[in-house]
Amino acid sequence: MMFDSHVAVLLDQAVSLVNTLTDGEARGRPYTAPRGAELPDAIDAAVSRTASSLPRDIDAEQAEYLVGTARRMREVFQSMQDGRLDAAAAAVNDLLRDSGARPRLDRVGGEPWQMHFHGANDSFAAGSSASCATALALAVGGGLAGRLGVCRADRCDRVYVDTSRNAARQFCSTACQNRTKAAAFRARRDADG
Repeated sequence: MMFDSHVAVLLDQAVSLVNTLTDGEARGRPYTAPRGAELPDAIDAAVSRTASSLPRDIDAEQAEYLVGTARRMREVFQSMQDGRLDAAAAAVNDLLRDSGARPRLDRVGGEPWQMHFHGANDSFAAGSSASCATALALAVGGGLAGRLGVCRADRCDRVYVDTSRNAARQFCSTACQNRTKAAAFRARRDADG
């Protein structure tokens, strides 16, 4: 069993928001999230146009709301990486409650009915937060929580969703996987003398 396409898009959105809006390390280098005037454009770039039909009027208040959501979603990924399912579930429940997530069927522009997880009049930030929280809830509560991860490469803490068949993904990107393999090769070579 894997994520349906809508949930997969929303999980990708959660990953993108966490990786864009939280400080840390990325691919071996310190990463500082955008701030101030850069923030709305960074959020707009992080959220796929197909992931959200909400109007994109991202002002400073909405941008800060999404930064807070991203930090809280990072807790879910980190809890799963650490094997703390109860902590992940509690964090998701808090996100669901605080974002006002609620399922509803919407029809946008003559398209077929689609499941959305936000109110019809929610702001972009609230609606995006509710949608991401619901996707994380479906992963954590649907037996796929182990698919949420944090990169295991040295000096990288970017998150990912494992969509591989064998659930063996350990890295946020091929770059981190290759960097780790190269470091292991060098260590073995140096040990052999």
